[in-house]
Amino acid sequence: MGLPLLWSNMLLPRSALGIRGRTAANVAFATVYGAAFGARPNWCSRRGLRWGAAAGTVVVAGYGAALAIPPLRRRLAGFAGRAPEVPLAEWAAVHIPLGTVYCEELIFRGTLDPLLDAAFGGSGKWFAAAAFGLWHVHPARSAGDSVPATVAATAAGGLILSWLRRRTVSATAPALLHLALNVGGSLAPLAARAQRRTLDQPHDFAGG
Repeated sequence: MGLPLLWSNMLLPRSALGIRGRTAANVAFATVYGAAFGARPNWCSRRGLRWGAAAGTVVVAGYGAALAIPPLRRRLAGFAGRAPEVPLAEWAAVHIPLGTVYCEELIFRGTLDPLLDAAFGGSGKWFAAAAFGLWHVHPARSAGDSVPATVAATAAGGLILSWLRRRTVSATAPALLHLALNVGGSLAPLAARAQRRTLDQPHDFAGG
C-alpha cells in the first residue's frame, strides 16, 4: 500500500517531468508494480466489459442531463477554466486512459484489491479505498483543491470501483466507469461553457 502513495505524492512530483513524461512514468510504474505483486486485472473479461459499458453509459447520461439543466450547466461551466497542459484531444485520448485510468486501475483494482482481500477478507476494501484516496493528496494540492474533501471523495469512489471489480472479477468494469467519469469531466465543462455562450448571445428576430 505504501509504494503507490510514495510514488504519487513524493517521487513523481519531485521528478520535474512534464505531463507527457509523467504519463509515461506512471504507466511504467503501474506496469512494474502489477508485475511485481501478481496483478490480476483480467482485462479481457466479457462480464467486466458488459458491466463497465453499462456503468459508463449511466455516467454519460448523467453528464447529458447536467448539460440540459440550466443550474447544473452553469455549475459545470465554472470548471471549464481548468485547461490541461496539452491539447484537449491528447488529454482525453492519451493521458486520461493511460496516465490515469490504466495506472490507477492496475495498481488499485488489479493488484491491491486482490492482495488486501486475501489478507483481510471483507475488510480489505476499506484499506484499498483509503489508499486510493491518499493517492490523490498531491494532485489535490497541485490543483488548489481541498485535500480532505478530495481524499474523502476519491476514497468513496474507490469503494464503488472496488465493488465493480469484485462483482465482475475484473478491472475492466471499474476502468470503463473511471474513463467515462474523467473524460466526461474534461469535456462536459467545455460543452457547458460553449452552450452558455450560445444561449447568451443576442438573437435578431427581425425579418419577414
